[in-house]
Amino acid sequence: MRRNYGPYLVFLAAMLWATDAPFRVHLAKELSSNFIVLAEHFVDVLIVLPLLFLHRAALKNISLRQWCAILAIAIGGSALASVAFTQAFHYVNPSVAILLQKLQPLIAIGLAASLLKEKLRKNFWGWAALALFGAYVISFPSLKPELFPGEQFNPNAAGVGLALLAALLWGASTVLGRYVLRDADFKVMTSLRFVLAFVFLLILNFWQASFPAVAQISAKDAFYIAIIAVTSGVVSLFIYYRGLATTKASVATLAELGFPMAAVLVNWFFIKNAALSSTQLVGMALLLFAIYKLAQENTRAYDTQHS
Repeated sequence: MRRNYGPYLVFLAAMLWATDAPFRVHLAKELSSNFIVLAEHFVDVLIVLPLLFLHRAALKNISLRQWCAILAIAIGGSALASVAFTQAFHYVNPSVAILLQKLQPLIAIGLAASLLKEKLRKNFWGWAALALFGAYVISFPSLKPELFPGEQFNPNAAGVGLALLAALLWGASTVLGRYVLRDADFKVMTSLRFVLAFVFLLILNFWQASFPAVAQISAKDAFYIAIIAVTSGVVSLFIYYRGLATTKASVATLAELGFPMAAVLVNWFFIKNAALSSTQLVGMALLLFAIYKLAQENTRAYDTQHS
């Protein structure tokens, strides 16, 4: 059995997504969320355009359905999901929104089975449950949905709906990305996602008039935007789509649970009062072990499919 590193690459990419938190905290104090995301994508587009030009011949091989899938990923996964998740915080506290995000793998698994016809082995469900439990323990070490002392669990119809919409869009993006990567090169897929998302975000910023004055953007802001665009943007997505190309969507969505684990580690490193608990360490161990076993399941399925 040849080892398939796809799930590990997806896990690594998901961890990179969490590295931007300290920089976003600074940027959010001075700039609108819409503009921050637009500025990131501008930097990313500058990086991927030469690559897209070199692979322009491959664009002819992308079918109409695949173009629709890429458009849905760019608009839904890159823009609307982030907007819906952020907007949910206006109606519910972070604990509710983050708890509902734990449903994202289940949504993606359901879509993978129905749209991609992925067959799930019996062992998959046990390791999937272990991965989800590990991610839950990492996010909520007290085993109840509470992020801050005294925070009240406040489900609200509008907030719950927005958080679930974000989970649906992110889960669907994983499945649609796997669909496109059946035929398309991962470099082309990544480049198109950034370019199409940038066009949509440009229209969104004009529509909502969220452009700041040039003088309002400091050199520090520009530097932080560049860091986010490179680390949690273009680099992480190239790694992600390279891994997704050889990973079942049902496994990839669980490997993406590397994000909450890395988010806790980033908070622990940058915020002194956010020390890791023994329960969180156990959760990390459970998640890592489950991802290892799911990677083995993915290798067996991939070998069977290509034998």
